[in-house]
Amino acid sequence: MSLFKLIRAELKALFTNPVVTLTVFGGVVFYSFLYPLPYSHQTPTEQKISVVNLDKSLTSFRLERIVDATPQVQVVQRDYTIEDAHQAFIKGEVSGILVIPEHFYKDLMLGKSPTLSYAGDASYFLVYGTIVEGLAQAGGTLAAQTTVTKLLIDGQPLAKAEDQYAATKLNLKPTFNPRMGYVDYVVPAVFVLILQQTLAMAAGLMVGTQKHGTGYWSHVSPAKLLAARTLALLAVYYLLSMYYFGASFTMHGVNQLAHATELLALLLPFLIATSSIGIWLGAITPRRELVTLVVLISSMPLVFSAGFIWPVEAIPRPIVWLSQLFPSTPAIKGFLTLNQMGGSWQSVSSNFSQLWLQSLAWTAIAYWSLAGKRSAISPKHD
Repeated sequence: MSLFKLIRAELKALFTNPVVTLTVFGGVVFYSFLYPLPYSHQTPTEQKISVVNLDKSLTSFRLERIVDATPQVQVVQRDYTIEDAHQAFIKGEVSGILVIPEHFYKDLMLGKSPTLSYAGDASYFLVYGTIVEGLAQAGGTLAAQTTVTKLLIDGQPLAKAEDQYAATKLNLKPTFNPRMGYVDYVVPAVFVLILQQTLAMAAGLMVGTQKHGTGYWSHVSPAKLLAARTLALLAVYYLLSMYYFGASFTMHGVNQLAHATELLALLLPFLIATSSIGIWLGAITPRRELVTLVVLISSMPLVFSAGFIWPVEAIPRPIVWLSQLFPSTPAIKGFLTLNQMGGSWQSVSSNFSQLWLQSLAWTAIAYWSLAGKRSAISPKHD
């Protein structure tokens, strides 16, 4: 059987296998809509909090109104003690707590710096960050108003007092995430991981389906079968990758700064290495459904070790070294640098080289695993 006919047979096997088809097309297309959906509004707002006002001065009540007016938080209840607010937090009635201390107004008038206590649900980092941001913004607003009032009392003109109430002013200009949202931050990286995981599952399921049967795959050499299967999967996943980096990114408003040729070039070793990992998994697992299980279990460790959610410096070094064996780690860095940051090809050359080294290593492992299973395949070769 020629290589062209073998590739056509592999494509037919892919499209006629409902499990593989659902994994490839259902998984990729489904996740392109499902994953960004909860973050379509980019940042959470109106998080429910409780206020414990131990001062009960007019200024402290004004701070409550400022807090409630911020878009990040909503004051839904006022408790008389910190313990009452803590119980409401434990029960899930509120997601955060603001404690205004005693002598708050007195300390302000004496020129001291009273301490406002914030608490938020840190199990959801977006919720926690939103609550802290809203409360800090409200506290800063009141502090600025107080400072301006003192300057006016000291005889400063209003315009000058408004300019001098703070020693420094911030001029924030987001560089790589102009909307300061979750979609622009994490979706491009996760989409790369989705491509890897679905491709590995598809390749593994194809091997697992054919491993215990007889057909065209049992009459060709492992090298030719590996080449045909890789080329067939590459053709399919190049199209799906272009959908992710093209139409899907456009739909979600994500940056698209890289040239198409750069993305296609970086995709080649990434897809080769990933398909080889899937072929290896399909050959070594006793049942094909175990391929899906192994790939799914590996998803969370790969996400957190890639360096875009959790700093690499805070990850144990053995885990970082282990993550470098999988194509998602350099691929995520490369694609983010090119497509989201507008980096040059030279800035991803090390990632590109690492992906090619991985593709060569994983292809050799995949060939070894297929050749080692010749007992389940006819010894006839082309």
